[in-house]
Amino acid sequence: MRIPLMFLFVCINAVGGYCQDGPGLVPIFDGKTLNGWDGDAKYWRVEDGAITGESTAENPCKRNTFLIWRLGELDDFELRLRYRITAGNSGIQYRSIDRGDWKISGYQADISADGRWTGTNYHEHGRAILAKRGQKVVVGDGRGNVEVLGSLGDAEELLAKIKPNDWNEYRIVAHGRRLIQEINGTVMSDVLDKGEKDFLRSGVLALQIHSGPPMKVQFKDIHLKRLALADGEKKVVLVAGRKSHGFGSHEHRAGCMLLAKQLNANAPKVVATVYSGGWPKDPTAFDNANSIVMYMDGGGRHPINKHLAEMGALMKKGIGLVCLHYAVEVPKGESGDRMLDWTGGYFETWWSVNPHWKAEFKSMPDHPVARGVKPFSIDDEWYYHMRFRPDMARVSPILTAIPPPSTLKRKDGAHSNNQHVRARRGMPEHVAWASEREDGGRGFGFTGGHFHWGWGHDDFRKLALNAIVWTAGLDIPQGGVQSPTPTVDELLANQDYGMPKKFNRASLEAKLKAWNGPR
Repeated sequence: MRIPLMFLFVCINAVGGYCQDGPGLVPIFDGKTLNGWDGDAKYWRVEDGAITGESTAENPCKRNTFLIWRLGELDDFELRLRYRITAGNSGIQYRSIDRGDWKISGYQADISADGRWTGTNYHEHGRAILAKRGQKVVVGDGRGNVEVLGSLGDAEELLAKIKPNDWNEYRIVAHGRRLIQEINGTVMSDVLDKGEKDFLRSGVLALQIHSGPPMKVQFKDIHLKRLALADGEKKVVLVAGRKSHGFGSHEHRAGCMLLAKQLNANAPKVVATVYSGGWPKDPTAFDNANSIVMYMDGGGRHPINKHLAEMGALMKKGIGLVCLHYAVEVPKGESGDRMLDWTGGYFETWWSVNPHWKAEFKSMPDHPVARGVKPFSIDDEWYYHMRFRPDMARVSPILTAIPPPSTLKRKDGAHSNNQHVRARRGMPEHVAWASEREDGGRGFGFTGGHFHWGWGHDDFRKLALNAIVWTAGLDIPQGGVQSPTPTVDELLANQDYGMPKKFNRASLEAKLKAWNGPR
């Protein structure tokens, strides 16, 4: 059977048979520490430059346990590493589900000292064996729903290519629904997963110690490469800033998690992932991104200030950029000039202002980002009088309203008021905008989002979802990106701060009904 060349690549410039580098391959283990990795310290350590997992008679492993890579999740990727197993059973989990307490379920590139399972694609805590060594298969939902399409070689002959008690190179390629596992340059299994509920589009990377008799396994030279998503799908990376204002306000992580959940469930061609805590520590975080969403504290604390060159290189590739609420503010100068180029506008101190007011959006423009969005009004900290590109070049206003006189009562300050804003009293102001760059990239700025509860407003949320999908380069359906109104529990999930005793759940439920009607 002929296997596509992309799955049979063998590095010619190898050291000891192992490709140490290559286009896009990035090390994710430093060879010295378990930084970025998380597991039960009773079983995991670094020994002789290798991640080492070991159970003994004195320290037995009573259930499967895993060392999890915590810096990011995997969608479409190529992973290369070397492993050595001298006793027992192990495996490499990918696109897997973190079930807590170092328990994992999902795809596993299997390994065993006796060679019985090595090369098998096994669905841990799921469908069990998807493909034995030497099989090319199509699988569906549930156990046993496997159709063998052909042979990649005799299982014993393939086993002979694996060095027992020695270092071997494992290469895993997951591209859309296609999962390829290769050892020492030979394809061991080839799976096409056509499942619906059991198919895993993305998830964690982890290494296994199997329960049972004493065992020892080692991993080193771990390199990851992100691949452009298959089948016309687009990758959205949402970057959530650190803790900020308190419960219900500037809830960057909770907001990003909610938006990502809605995108993955309701935007068919979008794969969304969230990085929390500011600029990602994952060195591959943006490598296959089509759009980057930034929701975080801005100004001098904006993470982008220290990464202008890196972000600039990404923007030159035509990647979209969305900035929500405080993330639209950067310092005047180089950061501001870049933001003008990338998104079309930004909050400039002593020019823009940040009052709280109820904005009334009486009409929507004829723009893809506004599709399906009905006129609405909502209280928020709507920044206005943004600094835009000269003559609004390639900038389309999306949300426009007239700020009330109350927004001009504060004294002059870097954010509060200034003569430029007072001169525009009673005039319409743009508080959300879409832009297009000469390189083909798209940007979107949205000054609302101070209050987390706003994501429960169907039109407020739809506008943001539309914009994210549009900046990723996808078409917006006529009715916009439809998503169900989040429940109160969904809005309360993943917040950085605990719920205060005075929180009124019934009041929030009433607010959702007032905004969206009864469900």
